[in-house]
Amino acid sequence: MPYSPGIKVQSQSDLLFLAGATAAPLYHDHPHDFDEFDLPDDINEQMRMTLDNIEQVLEANDLTFRNVIKVTHYLTDIREIDIRGDVIEEYFGDWKPATTTIEINNLSTPGARVELDVIAAFPPE
Repeated sequence: MPYSPGIKVQSQSDLLFLAGATAAPLYHDHPHDFDEFDLPDDINEQMRMTLDNIEQVLEANDLTFRNVIKVTHYLTDIREIDIRGDVIEEYFGDWKPATTTIEINNLSTPGARVELDVIAAFPPE
């Protein structure tokens, strides 16, 4: 399987819940200023930009993608579920966190085609 149906986390671990990330810059105006959003249409490029944003948050907390235990994928076109798999492997390698994929009509970020919601576990002390 290309994902884990479940993953065990020791109870002594603290968890980091990352807000949903898209290809948009992590810090942008609210309400949205559409001039800030010049996202590529390519799903793979959007996935890379999204994962780069997630990586920034993980690194700021001294974590890596191997600490990620759960990912929820929000796609505007469920037919792209397999296309983005190669990009995910670039970041996660052979690590397979538990995942859920949901198709939705729109995302809150203008032009976004993918959003990822991530939970990571800190190593037990």
